[in-house]
Amino acid sequence: MNLALWIVAGLMAVVCLTGSSKMFVPREKLAAVGGSASRWVEDFSPRALKAIGAVEFLAAAGLILPAALDIAPVLVPLTATGLVLLFACALTMRLRRGERVTIAGDLVYLALALFLAWGRFGPESFTG
Repeated sequence: MNLALWIVAGLMAVVCLTGSSKMFVPREKLAAVGGSASRWVEDFSPRALKAIGAVEFLAAAGLILPAALDIAPVLVPLTATGLVLLFACALTMRLRRGERVTIAGDLVYLALALFLAWGRFGPESFTG
């Protein structure tokens, strides 16, 4: 179980690092790159996109570094819980926009974040 949780944490960290490009890539380019699946960025200001990118960057660090460095490892399940909220909001936004075809990825990420939070708060806690 511990190995599965580390793998999920690594995958989610990569997803978050990829998403953190929102801090540097202009909104127009983000909207054009992904086709209709990334038109959602037009609903957000450039500042909001930078903030989302910063949250994703911090999440990537929070999923790996605290446990790997053994410095406040309780931050890992807290970060995973934050990702649950982030992906729940992403899912809600996609549903409100009527983008039902593109919610599959958000559902998978939401499930992985839930698994990680459950596993690190429960059976494979770093503090236990």
